[in-house]
Amino acid sequence: MQLAVLTQPRYHCHCMDAWTLDKENDAVAPGSSGGLFCLSVATLMFEINLTRLFSVAQFYHFAFMIISLAMLGCGASGTWLALAPRLGRRQPRHTLAWLALGYGIACPAAYLLMNWLPFDSFSIAWDRRQIVILIVQYLALALPFLCSGAVLGLLFVVHPQATGRLYATNLAGSALGCVLALILPGWVGGEGIVWLSGVGGGIAALSFLWPGCCVRNSSFSRSGMTKAIATHPVFTCAGALISGCTVILLLRPAALELRLSPYKSLSYALQFPGARVIWRRWNSFSRVDVVESSGIRSLPGLSYRYMVPLPPQHGLLVDGDDLNPILRLSSPEVADLTFSDYLPTAVAYQLRPGAHALVVEPGGGLEIQVAQAQGATSVTAVAANPLIVAAAAESYYAPGVATVVEDARSFLRRTAARYEVLTLALTTPYRPIRSGAYSLAEDYHYTVEAFCDYLRALTPDGLLVISRWLQMPPSESLRAFALAVTAIEQGGGEPAQQIVAFRGYAVMTLLVKRSPFTATELAHIRRFAAANAFDMVYAPDIQPDEVNRYNVLAEPVYYQTFTALLEAADRTAWYAAYPFDVTPPTDVRPFFGHFFKWSQTQQVLAELGKTWQPFGGAGYFVLAALLLLAIAAAGVIILLPVAVARRRIGKATTPVYFGLLGLGFMLVEIPLMQRFILFLGHPAYAMTSVLFAVLFFSGIGSLLAQRVPARLALGLLVGLIGIYAPGLPALFARTLALPLGGRMAVTVLALAPVGLLMGMPFPQGLRRLEATPQSIPWAWGVNGALSVVASVLAALLALSTGFDGVLLGGALCYAGAWLTAGQGCDVGAAPMAAPVNGTKMTPPKL
Repeated sequence: MQLAVLTQPRYHCHCMDAWTLDKENDAVAPGSSGGLFCLSVATLMFEINLTRLFSVAQFYHFAFMIISLAMLGCGASGTWLALAPRLGRRQPRHTLAWLALGYGIACPAAYLLMNWLPFDSFSIAWDRRQIVILIVQYLALALPFLCSGAVLGLLFVVHPQATGRLYATNLAGSALGCVLALILPGWVGGEGIVWLSGVGGGIAALSFLWPGCCVRNSSFSRSGMTKAIATHPVFTCAGALISGCTVILLLRPAALELRLSPYKSLSYALQFPGARVIWRRWNSFSRVDVVESSGIRSLPGLSYRYMVPLPPQHGLLVDGDDLNPILRLSSPEVADLTFSDYLPTAVAYQLRPGAHALVVEPGGGLEIQVAQAQGATSVTAVAANPLIVAAAAESYYAPGVATVVEDARSFLRRTAARYEVLTLALTTPYRPIRSGAYSLAEDYHYTVEAFCDYLRALTPDGLLVISRWLQMPPSESLRAFALAVTAIEQGGGEPAQQIVAFRGYAVMTLLVKRSPFTATELAHIRRFAAANAFDMVYAPDIQPDEVNRYNVLAEPVYYQTFTALLEAADRTAWYAAYPFDVTPPTDVRPFFGHFFKWSQTQQVLAELGKTWQPFGGAGYFVLAALLLLAIAAAGVIILLPVAVARRRIGKATTPVYFGLLGLGFMLVEIPLMQRFILFLGHPAYAMTSVLFAVLFFSGIGSLLAQRVPARLALGLLVGLIGIYAPGLPALFARTLALPLGGRMAVTVLALAPVGLLMGMPFPQGLRRLEATPQSIPWAWGVNGALSVVASVLAALLALSTGFDGVLLGGALCYAGAWLTAGQGCDVGAAPMAAPVNGTKMTPPKL
């Protein structure tokens, strides 16, 4: 198929509402660049917002599916264009307008389907309808990305000479969408972004349509053109879409609010008679609710020897989960805080009377009140979410409390203050860890490096206090104990002399000291434990007969495992032999909630559907199943056009090259987003900043692509990725103390080189396909299909090998593309296409 000569279109109007086009190709005018830019903004804004909606409506571990949804839509769009080669070739502007309109309609439609046909992950093991619902939701949510991807793919086909500029426009719009996704939720809420995305699709449709009305015939009057525009069905539908979404955005009807899973803490709390939400706010990375209910009584770790009714509380929930108590300090019943004497963290303040205390992520403020009630001279509360601080302002801004709205790791790196007591507040609910369903949540507060930071922030005699939920067999508390042991050893201390552990009926508490515990301190801890019916688990002078006295177990398993860990001659072998993965997390592998081992497979399958957990208790296997489904979907997307055409489409190296680019891009982008969570303090900040930097500079790279040989760009990219693995920790160590704005600037600058190089290989490859434009949509589909696989593969690799392992995988993919480019896939710095039939070809104006 020869590349047709692109000329300016000539429109004729045989009647005022008629639209006809000469048989020459309908070239894309400046308005189409505006349409592509607007659609790219809306698409990335919708994609990022979907991660927030899934986190609120379902659980955090569903959010990673959004990236695979987006890539599935893009890949399927390439297959669609390859199977329908005549789609949009005669009147591409009209086709682009309809596709953009389809995106604008699909965004709110997919949201409404997700809202009104909710997926129940808990009952899927026995309710087969949930499998159908999950598939329907998955396909519906992929539809907006199918339409958006088809727009870009069609533009690549119609204008292969302009791929660099088109790709740059797409990436620049996507970068702006990242910024808006960070800013707008605080104004319009998470639901509002859906309606704004619909508006964006409508505006993009009008932008694509408008150039189609440019009059080249002087006899066609401006009034006639206006009437033709107004009567075009795209104009009518886009106007209705924009108006409808705007009205909903302004009125915010309650019927269209996001519906939460019935298993979220907020859903449970609102079932109590008289319970109601009294405060709700959105920001860029969370939704915070405050519930008023007489049924909320939550004091984690409280001794059962406290016999007085619990004080009245409100419930604070983040993303509809993690219920935290907010003490109603104005109530007379809360004036007396004697209940704090019965909480496990009280012993630290008894050991350090008049302490200067630091509380990390206090949630609803309970640990702030405990510190003050126990006589702390000053309390510094560090919380990263300003909405939580605003919701519990009575605690955070109480006299004697200094509140810092910042990530704790960053604060500790820059502060010179030292504290007698540092408390890691227990603000997460009890979650069963057997299934691995909660494995994907990064937690940089529970890594070896974090514990080293905590110990450095203590005075020489200071105490670090950690509380975690009890699990059987020991896992969550054991991993916290392993973290403390490792951090002390890295600091040159003796963990056997510097840790004390005791437990109640549901919570384990660790006291970690910078220096060895004294006999006086140990005696006081024992008296405190006995008075509150807490069982000693470990102490430097622990005796077997003093454990398992009050909350009696068949065997003193916590004492046995803690002492076994400390006494193990080969700790690596001990971790390998333990039934759960309790190795201490690091900043490279910060998955505190990931305890799964493949040796658990038989037991998990035996319990499938018999435990009240997401996916019937087989959450981790869902990731593996999704990977297999992604591979199957990719196979269909790649092979279907070949099967239908019954011949090879383009060179054999084409799918290899573009597939490796799709794998490599995602295997670099995703771990970079995860690594920068530590640096920027929250997944939303990391996702937005990393995506902005990578996409913005990739856009610049695509503009420069024709000036740089592909193999040179790929070679430099492989080397640069190799530098990032060891270089990022060093960069973070030197700049983590900067304020958030400074860290965001460092993020953008640090990722500029890799983004620039990542933007070059794709348009370079497309430009070499100008002679065979029928292979362009297939290449686009292959790239998107392998990106679907990479999005799931990156999550699994991060759990098992850490982020550096994923980055290495990305570097290997780009190295493979480098080899492919040198062995038959001619993707060097492409010259302009050769003349067709003696006609000089120039890139069209966009």
